[in-house]
Amino acid sequence: MHFLSTCLLSLLAISNVYAASLTLQSPRFTISSPDATQLRSEPLSTTKKPSPLVLGAKDVLKLTFQVVEEEGKGVQPHQTFLRFYDEVSGEEGIQPVRVTTGGKAKFELNMAKPPASLPPTTSTDPLKVTLIIGSFTHDPFKVDLFDLFLPASQPAPQHPDEPSFHSLPEIHHTFRADPKLPPKFISAAFAGLVLAPWVVLLGLWGAIRPTVPHLFSPNILPFLATLSAFEGLLFWYWVDLKLGQVLLYGGILTVPTLVAGKQALSTMGKWRTGRK
Repeated sequence: MHFLSTCLLSLLAISNVYAASLTLQSPRFTISSPDATQLRSEPLSTTKKPSPLVLGAKDVLKLTFQVVEEEGKGVQPHQTFLRFYDEVSGEEGIQPVRVTTGGKAKFELNMAKPPASLPPTTSTDPLKVTLIIGSFTHDPFKVDLFDLFLPASQPAPQHPDEPSFHSLPEIHHTFRADPKLPPKFISAAFAGLVLAPWVVLLGLWGAIRPTVPHLFSPNILPFLATLSAFEGLLFWYWVDLKLGQVLLYGGILTVPTLVAGKQALSTMGKWRTGRK
C-alpha cells in the first residue's frame, strides 16, 4: 500500500500544465456514538492538526470538506484518497473518497463495520490520517489531517493448515556410545581357546602319524584348496567384508568346490575299490 501512495504522488507530479492550486473549504470532523450522540465535533485546519481523535469499538467518524480552487470555485479532482499510516509498524491503508462535481466530499468511518483497507491497529499507536488529492489540471494537494486512535484489531483467523508451515522443534538425537574393546588379556585368552582344538589336533596327528596315501594327489589337492579358500573367505568376512559380498564370492566359489569335491570323492572311491 505504501508503494501505491508513492506511485500516486509521482503520477500527479508529472503534470506540467496547472490551472490553479487546490485547497479545502470548511473541513470538519464529527465523532458520534452508536446512539447518534455527538461526542466531538471540530473544524479542521490545513496547517495545524487537532489533538488526537479517539474512536470506540462502535463509534462513527464523519469527515466533510469541499475541494475548491484558490478563487473559491468547487472542483471535482481526478482522484481523492485518505491514507491511514502506522509509523510504528509501517503498515498503511488507502481509502478512496467520492467527490461531487461541485467539490463536496463526505467520508464516514463506522467502527462497527470498518473497511478492509484499514491497516492492523493497536490501542497504543495512532494512525496518521492524510488527505491526498490529485488532478490533471491542478497541482497535487496533500495535507495531514489528524492522528487517529482506533481499537486494537482482532488477529487474523488461523488457517487449519497454518501450523504445517511453521518451524518444528529441533530434533536432538542421543547416540549410543561406541562399544568398548575388552582388555587385551581377555581377547588373547579367547583367541587361544578358539585355536586350542587345532593345537590338539596337530599334536594328535604328530603322535599317531596316520598314513594317508596320495593326500596331495592332483585329484585331491584342488578340493583341499577350495576348502581353504572358503575358510579364508569367512576370515575375510570377519575382518572387512559385508554379508552380500560373502554370499556373492561364496556363490562363485561353490562351483569349483563342487567339481573338485566330486573328482576327489571319485578318486578316493577308486582307492577303496583297489584295496578290496
